[in-house]
Amino acid sequence: MTIKAGVIGAAGFAGIELCRLLLAHPEFELAVATSDALEGTLLAESYPAFRGVTDLAFSSHANADFTQCNVVFLAVPHTAAMSAAPDLLAQGVTVIDLSADFRLKDPAIYQQWYATPHTAPELLEDAAFGLPELFGEGLAAAAAAYAQGEAVLVGCAGCYPTATSLAAAPAIRAGLVDPNGIVIVDAISGITGAGKKATERTHFCFANENLEAYGVGTHRHTPEIEQILGIPGKLVFTPHLAPLNRGLLSTVTMPVAPDAPMPTAADLAKLYQEFYADSALVEALPMGSQPKTASVAGTCRAQVGVAIHEGARMIIATGAIDNLGKGAAGQAVQCANIVCGLPEDCGLSLVSVPV
Repeated sequence: MTIKAGVIGAAGFAGIELCRLLLAHPEFELAVATSDALEGTLLAESYPAFRGVTDLAFSSHANADFTQCNVVFLAVPHTAAMSAAPDLLAQGVTVIDLSADFRLKDPAIYQQWYATPHTAPELLEDAAFGLPELFGEGLAAAAAAYAQGEAVLVGCAGCYPTATSLAAAPAIRAGLVDPNGIVIVDAISGITGAGKKATERTHFCFANENLEAYGVGTHRHTPEIEQILGIPGKLVFTPHLAPLNRGLLSTVTMPVAPDAPMPTAADLAKLYQEFYADSALVEALPMGSQPKTASVAGTCRAQVGVAIHEGARMIIATGAIDNLGKGAAGQAVQCANIVCGLPEDCGLSLVSVPV
């Protein structure tokens, strides 16, 4: 049976990437795509890549008929999702949220970092966390509920938290990292991660031929990474903007626990490869290899690599993703696949653009 899907906020970078994935998906049918600014405009008119593929036009958010949808993806800014999700769930529609609204489990932490109260805190506890490789049990429970006819909610992980956590989790969960030590994350993202609306930072003339750090010590993905990895108050996270369309590379430096034996590079490579052995979309690279954003561009795949600095007793792990793929739209489709009982990589390309 075809699974009808809608995308709210379809004209933005993550939203239009969702449309691209859903239009090519063998089981989903893109039935609704909304944009207030582009209401009545054909997707193929705004994005010529869709010419000959679909004659669907953007609807306004208010006039769209979501009751025809089994699943609706929210590709909207924070606060907009927590306004939209309760009504959709009440109509029996499953919600896959790409925003930050249902990631943090503590509404007080959400208010602290997003400077606004959470208006649907009752949904936080039951929302499945959308990072399948690390939180598969919650998504499995959501899939079981969906199979019984219930509408479920998934809050997908953010782009920086995804790359960072996939890189760091195997070492932390193995007990190799000092629980009292500070974890240092330096991450670099392509400009599409900042959204479609141009700013002084993302305008071509300012972003081209330029690298810069931003949100230093204050970036909102900090508490999400701490929540995922179980390291509250132990993270120093510094994001950077690079003149790339898409791609994200996160380097995580972690102190070895004082009571842990010093792992070798071979030990770490084996640990990571075993940790992700059953993953369809995460590849742990062999010892001595490091991930590249070009190797995962246009896909929902992630690559992770790991090394050891013996003198400093530090583990250095690196994760590469496409910020619109595994960092946003691709991961949302991966989560929807799981919830709907499909193979998690259904409809997701495994091959990056080679050049």
